[in-house]
Amino acid sequence: MTDDNRPQRLPRPVYLRELQRLQVELVKLQEWVRAEGARLVVVFEGRDAAGKGGAIQRVAERLNPRVLRIVALPVPTERERTQWYFQRYAEQLPAAGEIVLFDRSWYNRAGVEHVMGFCTDEEHARFLRQCPVFERLLVEDGILLRKYWFSVSDTVQEQRFRDRLEDPTRRWKLSAMDLESITRWEAYSRAKDEMFAHTDIPEAPWYVVEGDVKRSARINMIAHLLSTVPYHDVPAPALELPSRPSSTGYQRPPRDQQTRVPDRAAELAR
Repeated sequence: MTDDNRPQRLPRPVYLRELQRLQVELVKLQEWVRAEGARLVVVFEGRDAAGKGGAIQRVAERLNPRVLRIVALPVPTERERTQWYFQRYAEQLPAAGEIVLFDRSWYNRAGVEHVMGFCTDEEHARFLRQCPVFERLLVEDGILLRKYWFSVSDTVQEQRFRDRLEDPTRRWKLSAMDLESITRWEAYSRAKDEMFAHTDIPEAPWYVVEGDVKRSARINMIAHLLSTVPYHDVPAPALELPSRPSSTGYQRPPRDQQTRVPDRAAELAR
């Protein structure tokens, strides 16, 4: 750790080597979930620009999208606003053999909705009462529920916001709501503390990921997730590449009869 208690930045080769090893283990976890009919839910929460999105990408990028789903729900519709608060999230829960990653979750009510005044004090209080009950029901029903809070310092968050402003490929990640979080830093801190006080329960504890150093955060989060699930190797079916059969006279149509993509790569190579 450095003097300010942040983990040291991992050298890129070390990071990539360990990430590859962990992603191999994630594939094993996936096959175990599928074979055992397990249901795994992973909740990613934290401040804006804390590194949730990057961690989700690293978890998902080598896995089968038929097994793993990423859920990032938009603003609720008028109809959804009249439903039980947890209803639209319950609809996204996994069936047997599935993994669901929540890129933000039902905890929106304890964070942004509460701080920004998008819900009433009564709705917020009701959420804090019902959420532990909801999560205990999920666990009691056999769902493997893991909750990660990505923590980031105010200085690192502000720098990441500036980087997004200057990068056209990441500008979409930044919204007026994100910028508002700078001026409401302490309000979000109090909301998070209150949320933890009510929802950090033995059946579904919160795990805090230090997010100031992205590479370390990703490695630490994935390694921890793997350590909490009792998965094991599932023998893969034996597969053998067949021989290609002899031609029966098929002839490919002339290339000039098809509309082809221009060879931009060839232009760059010249």
